[in-house]
Amino acid sequence: MARDPVAQTAFNPMVQVAMEQYEPPGRRLVTDATARAILPAGQRALVGAMRWPLLRRLTIAAGERAVPGSWSIITCRKRFIDGKLDEALPDIDAVVILGAGMDTTGLRLARRSDVPVFEVDLPVNIERKKAAVERALGAVPASVHLVPMDFERDELMDRLVAHGYSTGARTFFIWEGVTQYLTEDAVRATLTALQGAAAGSLLVFTYVRKDFIDGSNMYDAALLYKRFRQRQQLWKFGLNPDEVAEFVDQYGWKLVEQAGPDYYVDNYIGPTGRDLAASDLEWAAYCAKR
Repeated sequence: MARDPVAQTAFNPMVQVAMEQYEPPGRRLVTDATARAILPAGQRALVGAMRWPLLRRLTIAAGERAVPGSWSIITCRKRFIDGKLDEALPDIDAVVILGAGMDTTGLRLARRSDVPVFEVDLPVNIERKKAAVERALGAVPASVHLVPMDFERDELMDRLVAHGYSTGARTFFIWEGVTQYLTEDAVRATLTALQGAAAGSLLVFTYVRKDFIDGSNMYDAALLYKRFRQRQQLWKFGLNPDEVAEFVDQYGWKLVEQAGPDYYVDNYIGPTGRDLAASDLEWAAYCAKR
């Protein structure tokens, strides 16, 4: 079976998160003790080598030279999402993770809550996730439901309901690192599906800036532009921060907060004392159902 280039991107974020776990707690940008276990053997071995501080710091520095602020793109957005989910947990009935990939949010949540989690992704990634979880944990937790779906073709709510989701549930929706891979039609179709979410529902999603997608601003990330826009043409959709409130309002959501480079530096990077930049390329938006 031919490899799906979008599906292949599911692994790299968790490699970075797993590497971050070797940082002392006071220097760590995101905490996820399950990240390494979920990875394939070769990537687990690679991450294991990063326990050596010098090698880890040289590796991070090399990435920062190639794309300044790139380390923060993954680690800080995950920290932001984890924090918002923790705050909301007492008041929600379900979690839906759109484009879950190898993310471990549902697995970690299952250790402290029985709130149902629905992980939606391409069928090939759902198969990989199931196999990885069974290898790492023995079985998929009972509260975690794996939902195969193609965002460009399938209807989201139909797929969720078929796997036990209640449309009346106050839901925390996570849409991380996905929108840039979709066409605008697919992004809008997903938001249309979420338009009927129950009152009290929340949505956090990330987006790449539109002026990067159209090539008018490189944000010191020309390497990513060459890879994702020119060579593979995988990134298709973008927004700019001043457009987000109006964009989500069309679908019944109110923008509550956005997190970009200043937020990440002030709240996450600065307190660690680490010499890391924060990229302006990707932002996170936190929304409440109107």
